[in-house]
Amino acid sequence: MNKEKVAILVDSGCDVPQELRERYDMRVLPLKILYPEGEYLDQVTITAREVYRRFPETPKTSLPDGETILNALDQAYADGYTRALVVCISSGLSGTYAMVNAICRDYRKMETFVLDSKNISIGSGMLAILAARWLEHGVTWQALQEDLPRQISRSKVFFCVDTLEYLRKGGRLGLVAAVMGTALKIKPIISCNSEGVYYIAGKTLGRRQSLERMLKMASDFAGTESPCALALMNGDAEKEAEAMREPLLRKIPLGKLLAQGQISPALVVHTGPGLLGIGVLQR
Repeated sequence: MNKEKVAILVDSGCDVPQELRERYDMRVLPLKILYPEGEYLDQVTITAREVYRRFPETPKTSLPDGETILNALDQAYADGYTRALVVCISSGLSGTYAMVNAICRDYRKMETFVLDSKNISIGSGMLAILAARWLEHGVTWQALQEDLPRQISRSKVFFCVDTLEYLRKGGRLGLVAAVMGTALKIKPIISCNSEGVYYIAGKTLGRRQSLERMLKMASDFAGTESPCALALMNGDAEKEAEAMREPLLRKIPLGKLLAQGQISPALVVHTGPGLLGIGVLQR
């Protein structure tokens, strides 16, 4: 436990790797995946592999319920924490932040601070990891609340998908034009804007070109003057992710790979197979 006794909670869409969750005692609020036969808890009672197996059947997703959020806060309090930081994926893509914030406003056992990361996947998760490291090195609760929101613009995820079909079905296209279809073989590089909504950061013809463009955009965002944290996430594209690892570290020599792996089942629902993404947290 850190000196400030701050519990860190993340929703499952933040994609914080299990190893880091255990190291920093992060508590996860699982999103829900809804199939006709019932609901499943993201990464608890359903895996990404199961969602892929059931495609083209596309489930719906839903927020953690109030009871789950309250139970997580109560458990943190019972474990000796006196404050709680909750990091959520973008309010522009999910209602999780609004739900958690509403519950935390009325929670009286601990002080709480809920961060709308304005980001998705490891772009949100890296902010939670940063907060955990700050607390480990003695950052105060007050400073954490003041400084962490300032880091939101320093965290960015760029990702490519094999098809826009799943983003369209899930209503997550945002500023990404549905007209960019597979017939033209246009492959967009997608990111989140300052409002936390998906937008087209770049576009190319063909998969290989889109991955190369994504790598350049990540490198440009990382810059060349300061160290940065990197993440390499995939959605049923493990071989491509592994092939991208060396070029990523070569292109961003001051970068340290913080996380690598499969995105959560709830995010799989909205992106489909074939996602490859790079996360960058500037320092």
